[in-house]
Amino acid sequence: MWRNVMDKYRRRDVGLAAFLILTIFGFNSSFIQADPLPTASAQQLVEKTSERMLQTLREKREELEAHPEQIYDLVKEILVPHFDFQRISRLVLGKYWRQASVEQQQRFVDEFQTLLVRTYSTALLKYSDEKINYLPLRGPKEAEKIPVRMEIEQARGGSPISMEVDLYEKEKSWKVYNIRIGGVSLVTNHRTNFANEIRHGGLDQLIDKLKEKNQKTGG
Repeated sequence: MWRNVMDKYRRRDVGLAAFLILTIFGFNSSFIQADPLPTASAQQLVEKTSERMLQTLREKREELEAHPEQIYDLVKEILVPHFDFQRISRLVLGKYWRQASVEQQQRFVDEFQTLLVRTYSTALLKYSDEKINYLPLRGPKEAEKIPVRMEIEQARGGSPISMEVDLYEKEKSWKVYNIRIGGVSLVTNHRTNFANEIRHGGLDQLIDKLKEKNQKTGG
């Protein structure tokens, strides 16, 4: 699934990509603006929160090495409230979301969220001082949606990795609904893989597989 996207990079880059996804989105309510939101505030938000997360990782490095499971609580505190997992799930399932019952929708959101958080939380522990270079914003100065673009210089050398975070305005704050790494979309990649699973076994079978995988990783 999404992890396969990272095979185009060296295996060690999975940790870098995970680090980037998780450091960027601990959104702070102090950035709430009038409607529509200034697009510059999205990038300011990313920069400020990235540094906050980096500092937290540095301060807790020894503690996390001794008790790596604590990374889950850290991610849940900083990350989860600021992603719109329901919107992401709706985009990932596409027509199958509309065909699903309310109960199936909620089960999918719960298991998919757990999968993403646990996959990237574990990889976050591999962070090793990568540098983020932010690119100029494109589009109007005020908007309801904005991509924040950046390039990541790898600590061990190699070509920079491009990353784009898609945010939208919800209740006067920014929410993440998609991420692209090296031009590959989290939403599109999962939609392709999940659609194949659903065609062959149905939505309930897909949800059960996600649940089983989460249970194996302590979910």
